[in-house]
Amino acid sequence: MPRFFVPPSALVGDLVTLEGEQAAHAKALRLAPGEEVTLCDGAGTDYRCTVSSLQSGQLTLAVQQSMPSCTEPTLRVSLYLGFPKADKLEHVIQKATELGAFEIVAFPCARSVSRPDGKSLAKKLERWQKIAASAAEQSGRGRIPQVLALDSFDQAVCRAAQADWSALFYENERQCSLRRAWEGRAIRSAAIFTGPEGGLTEDEVAQARAAGMAVCTLGPRILRCETAPLCALSALMYAADELA
Repeated sequence: MPRFFVPPSALVGDLVTLEGEQAAHAKALRLAPGEEVTLCDGAGTDYRCTVSSLQSGQLTLAVQQSMPSCTEPTLRVSLYLGFPKADKLEHVIQKATELGAFEIVAFPCARSVSRPDGKSLAKKLERWQKIAASAAEQSGRGRIPQVLALDSFDQAVCRAAQADWSALFYENERQCSLRRAWEGRAIRSAAIFTGPEGGLTEDEVAQARAAGMAVCTLGPRILRCETAPLCALSALMYAADELA
């Protein structure tokens, strides 16, 4: 069933009108009066609708029923990663959204090569948020993860450590696995933390440990910076029974 995200303010009354890109998308899908469509307010509520009319540049839907989204994980996982080069972050945002991440947070590290300035970062954030929205729509999410960029490693550590459980994944860790650190915890929020292409420094790892974060391994192989966060997210979702 086609799915569109709309702001809560648009979901007032029994009729909802979509315009612009969404109407163009509906036209491409060849929707016809009477067909069913799902609207989502981006905050976890779905609305079952039927197409009332489709005119040039405008789609009108009749709201039939509202219900909580059944696709959102109970565990809210925030994904923190050091700024990678090129378009690697776009790939992570798309796939992390599909896997159920609550939010994606990027930040500079000591070994980060990519360090977007204020002007370029604003444009990048707009694009990244659109990628998250598109992935959420495609994968049937009940909300769109927010994409954030922090100014420093310190800010990222302090923010991540506020989750009920948080873990940094480090290629030089040999003892503590995610399974061991997780230990079947029943919590509401988690943060997973990975570095850029050059990895994290020992001082950065020590800072995260001092803030109360677990330091874990993802196994004996060295993973690329765009692979590690998705591997950690998938493993955590499985451990928390969110992929069942």
